[in-house]
Amino acid sequence: MRVGEVLKSSYEALKANRVRTLLTALGLVIGNASVILVVTISLTSTEFILDQIRGIGSNVVWAYFETGSRESEQSEADFVKIADAEAIRNQLADRIVAVTATMSSSSTLVLEGKPQDTSVLGVDEYYPKVRNLILLTGRYFDASEVKQRAKVTLLTEPLAQLLYGSNQAAIGKLIKVKDHQFTVIGVFRERVQSFGLSELADRAMVVPITVVRYYIRVERIDPMYIQAKRAEDVEALTAEVKRILEGRHRRGAKYFVDNLGAILDTAKNISLILTFVLVLVAAIALVISGIGIMNIMLVTVTERTKEIGIRMAIGASRREVLAQFLMEAVLISTGGGLLGILVGVSGPLVAQYLVPEFGVAISPLSVIVAFVVSFAVGLIFGMLPANRASQLNPIEALRYE
Repeated sequence: MRVGEVLKSSYEALKANRVRTLLTALGLVIGNASVILVVTISLTSTEFILDQIRGIGSNVVWAYFETGSRESEQSEADFVKIADAEAIRNQLADRIVAVTATMSSSSTLVLEGKPQDTSVLGVDEYYPKVRNLILLTGRYFDASEVKQRAKVTLLTEPLAQLLYGSNQAAIGKLIKVKDHQFTVIGVFRERVQSFGLSELADRAMVVPITVVRYYIRVERIDPMYIQAKRAEDVEALTAEVKRILEGRHRRGAKYFVDNLGAILDTAKNISLILTFVLVLVAAIALVISGIGIMNIMLVTVTERTKEIGIRMAIGASRREVLAQFLMEAVLISTGGGLLGILVGVSGPLVAQYLVPEFGVAISPLSVIVAFVVSFAVGLIFGMLPANRASQLNPIEALRYE
């Protein structure tokens, strides 16, 4: 019997029991769709989480004074200074994009008739680029304005909305901070919402660092950001920045210097573990489906015992009977698998169509694996029923009622 004849005969046999065939294949549909959806959700969520982390700043190292040692009492001289930022900028110029220093203060603004504390952050011209800030309207201040202590400021979006009702309305307005009049030249927001956990509070304004330094007694940079040119150089730069800071200050002063690498690696590992667990659950569903196929095919062999006897009596070999029933099992599994793949792929595509800005990553590998597993399930779990059918005694099979 040729492969085409086996395929046609198997198809006709399955077609004769459509409901049973569909219900048997349903497990493969659910299993394959689950595998693809799990991998897609995992890839998409992982990329989303990593993008959120990277949104804080690309290839960024940050540093600040941590504490003095037991032998050394804390001194104002231990704090990170603007001069430290300049030293790092000069010594590591060929390996970094920029170094930016931040100096925090606070002020009281009258908001809705009530005095409320507002964060005032002194930064330089490199800060928006290193911190990946999004300019909503207006402009940033430049190097000359920092050097000349220009009385200009940018507001966070919530503060601009609260004070002036809209971002555009805030531009050009005057705001008084510590007896100084500042002109609002821009409104911005963080690329990734940090909910006040970074140096940028929800209601904050940024001004040239030279202005903040003018009316703050103690100079303290907290934190300082360093943006590396290459991602693979971040770890080495982290150690180098710490060495420079410790070398410029007295012995015993400790500085916290870190980067996003550890956080990114942890997020990737957690995602990998969750993906593995979910894929394992989907694989169990596929195995259960395979057992279902085997059970149904065993029942089918029993029901078609007389048919098997007739086939053998007119010349069908045991090998052809084996091929017949094995082909039926494979058709059920691959048919259900293909339908499951269609369901699994259509879900993310519909989601991407409805929400275009939310990138959905469909893994071609997961589709290939799902199909191969479907075929393997039919082949493996169909072998026992097919082998049992081929081993039937033709005479006994003809007598079976």
